[in-house]
Amino acid sequence: MTAPVFVVDALPDTRHFVLDGPEGRHAVSVKRLNPGESVVLTDGRGRWADCVVVAAEGKDRLTVEFSSVSEDPEEEPRITVVQALPKGDRGELAVETMTETGVDAIVPWAASRCITQWKGDRGLKALAKWRSTAREAGKQSRRTRFPEVADLMSTKQVAALLAGADFAAVLHEDRDHPSGALATAELPEKGSIVLVVGPEGGVSPDELAAFEAAGAKPYRLGRSVLRTSTAGTAATALVLGRTGRWS
Repeated sequence: MTAPVFVVDALPDTRHFVLDGPEGRHAVSVKRLNPGESVVLTDGRGRWADCVVVAAEGKDRLTVEFSSVSEDPEEEPRITVVQALPKGDRGELAVETMTETGVDAIVPWAASRCITQWKGDRGLKALAKWRSTAREAGKQSRRTRFPEVADLMSTKQVAALLAGADFAAVLHEDRDHPSGALATAELPEKGSIVLVVGPEGGVSPDELAAFEAAGAKPYRLGRSVLRTSTAGTAATALVLGRTGRWS
């Protein structure tokens, strides 16, 4: 079994390290780790260390030992998914599965047809939940570099993001608007790929026009229409496979 992953703010230079707080509590009281077992510590930004448990004390203190720190480079091409706000808890579901699949960044988008609105304290809490979900899913999937979850963006801000991408696609299926197949699109080997996932009601004509003006073209995944909470994961998996990142 792969060693469990725990997150720290920074990896120390010392040989021994005490994991405490919520992470220490999870290691000691939930995972019930014992001396001699292996764990991985990471800062979630690519730096990590293989460690061995030295001692477990109380309910939330785990002492580990490690000899060196490694760093995983950022992978290329970098994949960002712009995710329109779904209803209910489907936003967290989308973040969780995209993180497990391997997305590098997630951008919440306030599309015009979104039923869910992030405003005031409610918006801040929702964003915090997305970031917490990405962190926990990153640990669960044994990642050492967790996806970045950006602040909520407007359509204008998303268009600016698309304009700077090496490849930009809007996942859009409309009989009256031609679209290409993402499975056969020419993808860059390096740089940035940005994929836009619309809300349940779809991307509006005005939004589609703004994104096309920024250089993004409409693409479809297949004959069936996926829900907004699953389309980003499917598209990420397709791109990861086609660019060789899953090789």
